[in-house]
Amino acid sequence: MNAATSSTLGQGSYSTLPPSLTERLSKLLYWPAALALIVGALYLVFVVYTTGQAAWAAGLLVLFTAGFYVYLSRGGFAWRYLFPGIAGMLIFIAFPLVYTAQIGFTNYSSTHLLSESRVREYLLEQHDAVEDQVLAYSLHASGAEYRLVLREGEAAPRWVSPPLALRAGKEVRVDVAAAEAASAPADTALPLPELIKHREALAKLVLVMPDKTELHYLGLREFGPVKPQWTANADGSLTRTADGAVFIANRDTGFFQTATGETLQPGFKAFIGAANYARMLFDAEFRGPFLSIFTWTVVFSALTVFFATAIGMLFAVMLNWEGMKYRTTYRTLLFLPYAVPGFISILVFKGLFNQNFGEINAILNALFGVKPAWFADPLLAKTMLVIVNVWLGYPYVMILCSGLLKAIPADLYEASALAGASPATNFFKITAPLIIKPLAPLLVSAFAFNFNNFVLIALLTDGRPDFLSTKLPAGQTDILVSYTYRIAFRDSGSDFGLAAAISTLIFFLVAALSLINLRLSAKAQK
Repeated sequence: MNAATSSTLGQGSYSTLPPSLTERLSKLLYWPAALALIVGALYLVFVVYTTGQAAWAAGLLVLFTAGFYVYLSRGGFAWRYLFPGIAGMLIFIAFPLVYTAQIGFTNYSSTHLLSESRVREYLLEQHDAVEDQVLAYSLHASGAEYRLVLREGEAAPRWVSPPLALRAGKEVRVDVAAAEAASAPADTALPLPELIKHREALAKLVLVMPDKTELHYLGLREFGPVKPQWTANADGSLTRTADGAVFIANRDTGFFQTATGETLQPGFKAFIGAANYARMLFDAEFRGPFLSIFTWTVVFSALTVFFATAIGMLFAVMLNWEGMKYRTTYRTLLFLPYAVPGFISILVFKGLFNQNFGEINAILNALFGVKPAWFADPLLAKTMLVIVNVWLGYPYVMILCSGLLKAIPADLYEASALAGASPATNFFKITAPLIIKPLAPLLVSAFAFNFNNFVLIALLTDGRPDFLSTKLPAGQTDILVSYTYRIAFRDSGSDFGLAAAISTLIFFLVAALSLINLRLSAKAQK
């Protein structure tokens, strides 16, 4: 066998299906696979709808419908490459913004977590035991099953249940018989640990007496009849069975209330319009700290960008000097703050600025005899935040400027040298104007980042020291995002509605400031 024949046989050994058969298989499986996806999507929508989330189900239905139209019809062919990006933007960007803004128009908080209908259901589920008909019980093993024995106090057994499997699950109704008509278990009653073990199953039992009285589980030792605490009225109000007081849902406060102002817990989530925004603008006790925090947020971001840019640009220009020895070593050392994870650097600085044990105060005390209270004095705390943030941010600007300097033609500096210009003239007339134009958008993004620099505040000062005598806890070193976090999750009752309103305001403020900076940068470049 010659080489040509061997090669031909070798190539023929890698056989594939004929193109016609492959196309037939793909066409045959196309619609069954598409139908399976459609059925799965509809089932997911149905499951979400059955949980009571009609809005979420409608959103999923619209999303799936659009996706199937784009990928299964000829009319949507042009959108097949754009649809994933648009869907991702709607789900991960637009939806969180709209959902947060929507919460800002409600009273959603730790005391108003449930919907009105769920609160009504919760109250109607509350029952009181009929004390004079409560019976003690004991649990006895009956082979692989168990029997309940009911008695009044320490008296002899009066009623006995049939053998029960005691499996936790749905509610089970069991008819009990008189102890004289059924043999009472002779085995010793099971101890308390066994009752605790079967507590979930016992809680699902409803014991039906011969006179049709229903006994419910009341605890580890008792069964008894119960009566509802509340009755529902046709107009949606609730009547307390104990005294007949009528509670009406007040959607302005988010509570069920009587005409005299008595309220029920828990409250429910209700639409309150622009009340959270009005609180920020017109409540003097809230507006004062809020305006101070907003002003400090802008100042903090601006100072950080200014000093980080100045220092980073200065180092980049110095390291660009070819006559400097050990430039690589210097560049590596100056880059280290950017290489170390930010949270580690922040925690290190927190120790360095410690008033009693920090190295910074030890040096200041040795040189000048002072030990500043960095964390207790508002001005010093703000200064410390700016110092640490500039330390973390200048390497980024230095790297950017180092790259931009390489793009400046050397002929400009040669002509400047022939004209006898000084290094300062070269910087302000050549370097800075040529660097600032491409650097401007990056500085705008750095400003927006520092406007929401939550990690620095949370790890270094936690917003402290606090303002005194404020309605809501607020720190003098808080920026808007950390202040919002405290309102939503920490010090003030988890007021999610107010926090969402502030978050929405932050979004528009950052967007407006970014647009203003971009316009100013564009004008400066003309």
